[in-house]
Amino acid sequence: MLDDRARTLLKTLVERYIADGAPVGSRTLSRTSGLDLSPATIRNVMADLEELGLIASPHTSAGRVPTARGYRLFVDTMLTARPVDLEHVPAEVAAARGQLQPDQPQRVIAQAASLLSSLSHFVGVVTAPRKASVFHHIEFLRLGERRVLVILVAPDGDVQNRVIFTARDHQQAELVEATNFLNANYAGLSIEAVRERLKHEIDALRVEIAALMQAAVQAGSDALADSSDNLVVSGERNLLTVQDFGHDLGSLRRLFDVFEQKTELMRLLDTSSRAEGVRIYIGGESQVVPFEELSVVTAPYEVDGRIVGTLGVIGPTRMAYERMIQIVDITARLVGNALSAK
Repeated sequence: MLDDRARTLLKTLVERYIADGAPVGSRTLSRTSGLDLSPATIRNVMADLEELGLIASPHTSAGRVPTARGYRLFVDTMLTARPVDLEHVPAEVAAARGQLQPDQPQRVIAQAASLLSSLSHFVGVVTAPRKASVFHHIEFLRLGERRVLVILVAPDGDVQNRVIFTARDHQQAELVEATNFLNANYAGLSIEAVRERLKHEIDALRVEIAALMQAAVQAGSDALADSSDNLVVSGERNLLTVQDFGHDLGSLRRLFDVFEQKTELMRLLDTSSRAEGVRIYIGGESQVVPFEELSVVTAPYEVDGRIVGTLGVIGPTRMAYERMIQIVDITARLVGNALSAK
């Protein structure tokens, strides 16, 4: 899409804007790009980049700033972040890694969020390890007409309650029958395994029991997905000092609404947990990040070889992506090691 000259100028422009926070003009690019081009030629290339939607010109300046598309091309094709060996981490990480004491998983998660925030100077977010989706016992209790309470008990004793609305009214005797059938045939399986078996066995079940089974499986899935309390956020107030947000009270209000609700963050981090390695989400390029001036750098973390959660850094689109990638990658591996050692 771009020739080498245009790529070099875009890379230089993004790096200068990240470093200085000011729109970048053709004279600055002429001095810093390393290309033997006149300011007039650079202006022509910048006009092409602007036409492609990679940079934009603020009304108050003759310089240009990167757009979401420009940042995306930069982080996808122009970054040179290298993996960091845990034995040779930066001094600031080495000084902080001792915070991750594997005595209690929840404390490790809180410490990791604080570590991400202190290293990045932005916001650190970490999801606690997801609970196993296996159920030990299930019970149905009639609450009223077409309202049933589903009680799910996990092998570790954790209890989840969900109210479901049924297509018809069920008497308690029918609910006891469904309870006994489900516990006798499906206890010890994961919610996903129960859902899969029901697809094949649904015809053999009486219609009323089948409907309760399907509702119970959905309730179990909802209970596992409802994990906003397992999201730890640290350093929100750091964004008050960020130049990009500091003078825009409307932007700050919308941003803190995101942290308060946590729903969008959980959905984003859940998406990240299904990807390998570090991922970067740039606001304004899609509906994934619900805030235009925001970027999120995430990575899943593993315990004993299994992905159990996600962590990341939230900050302005004008962030030092190479450094954030290393911070997130290192912290994900440190958290995995700490939890695996418990």
